[in-house]
Amino acid sequence: MGTDSTVRYSDKDLAEFKTLLLEKIEKAEHDLELIKSAYMNDHNNGTDDTSPTFKAFEEGSATMSKEANSQLAIRQEKFIRDLKNAIIRIENKSYGVCRVTGKLINIERLKLVPHATLSIEAKNMQ
Repeated sequence: MGTDSTVRYSDKDLAEFKTLLLEKIEKAEHDLELIKSAYMNDHNNGTDDTSPTFKAFEEGSATMSKEANSQLAIRQEKFIRDLKNAIIRIENKSYGVCRVTGKLINIERLKLVPHATLSIEAKNMQ
């Protein structure tokens, strides 16, 4: 261990998480565009876009009010911000460290929730 007692993931692990996060950001931004276009287009676009996510938005649009839609957009924007903050933590090597216990967050948990800042034990303490 020597003098450097900081707990962190290896650069190799960090690089892998960065790739995962960048993919998630790209998808999340794409989904956000769909959400936004769903409530801006007044649903006149019929079958232009046949992707399943878009179909779900289309079918749900009758029941999904503008408010619900904007809530969705706000949540999605927060998700993207959380993912981007995780990239910053990767760059300063603090990624994957629980902000409460200071221990490494389980790698399986990070694969599921790559923007997590709490370990399961810290989450359970809340």
